[in-house]
Amino acid sequence: MSEALVATQVPEVSASGTSGALRFWRRLRTQRAALVAASVVALLVLIALAAPLLTALEGQDPTTYHPSLVDSARGGVPVGSLGGIGADHWLGVEPQTGRDLFARLVYGARVSLGVALAATVIQVFLGVVIGIASAIGAGWVDQLLSRITDIFVAMPLMIMSLALLAIVPSSFPRPVLVTLVIGFIAWGNIAKIVRAQTLTLKGLDYVSAARLSGWGTWRIARRELLPGLAAPVITYAAILMPVNISVEAALSFLGVGVKPPTPSWGQMLTAADVWYQAAPQYLLLPAGALFVTVLALTVLGDGVRTALDPRAASRLRVGTGSKREARAAGKDSGAAPEEGSA
Repeated sequence: MSEALVATQVPEVSASGTSGALRFWRRLRTQRAALVAASVVALLVLIALAAPLLTALEGQDPTTYHPSLVDSARGGVPVGSLGGIGADHWLGVEPQTGRDLFARLVYGARVSLGVALAATVIQVFLGVVIGIASAIGAGWVDQLLSRITDIFVAMPLMIMSLALLAIVPSSFPRPVLVTLVIGFIAWGNIAKIVRAQTLTLKGLDYVSAARLSGWGTWRIARRELLPGLAAPVITYAAILMPVNISVEAALSFLGVGVKPPTPSWGQMLTAADVWYQAAPQYLLLPAGALFVTVLALTVLGDGVRTALDPRAASRLRVGTGSKREARAAGKDSGAAPEEGSA
């Protein structure tokens, strides 16, 4: 994936940020799947932000135990039908503890989305700074930073995360720790993309003109190079979000990520496989939330990539044979399109 982004030509740089944003929006809104995905992501973010309000409406919280709502004689199975679903517990209760599932699910969205977003910001910041510094620095600087980047790219993220999370004291806030571990390990690919794109931009006429005008290196980077890097950086950031959500869920599932009583979708899945027959919603709800979130972010990331790369949109239209395009081509050439054209 990173190779494909590196191979992308330099995106068109608009003289006006507003007009560039308008062109991006016009391309994005032609993709219905991306718009639906954006709506889903916006809804998930709204749910995460409104978690305290939603749980207050239900009258529950994510950490309070309800021993009376589980049958201890049966190993902690929720009392009642459908896992204890009722007016007081909209999605039922957690086996053994009786904690409210709806409250834990919406608060889990806060942790999962928050960790993924914060880790993505760290990755993008480190990748952009190191990538630009490598591309515009002296030869020895480029060699040093490139070798450091190669080391981080070669690091297996899950293994390194497992090792670091296992040795850090449990008193350290786990969501913050997971964010830092993911963010400071997995920035290598975006740094390589930024370096390759910056090297391409350095050879363009407007960058050479700025250099001849006496601008300093970092002023050129800030004023001329960063706008040209916006498209690949935004595209890769959109791709990183679902990956980081999956990594956080996997680490929590393995028991080294977010720990109880802090709710997390991955942490909720840790013991859910034991209860899928007695309380199937305990497994299906966090798994379904993860699936929908990752799918929506992936589709949205692909839509953003296509909207930021006009060539990709053109390639998608080639060979579609839409009648509208055939009529437009015939009108431009002064001849009617062939009858029965596909």
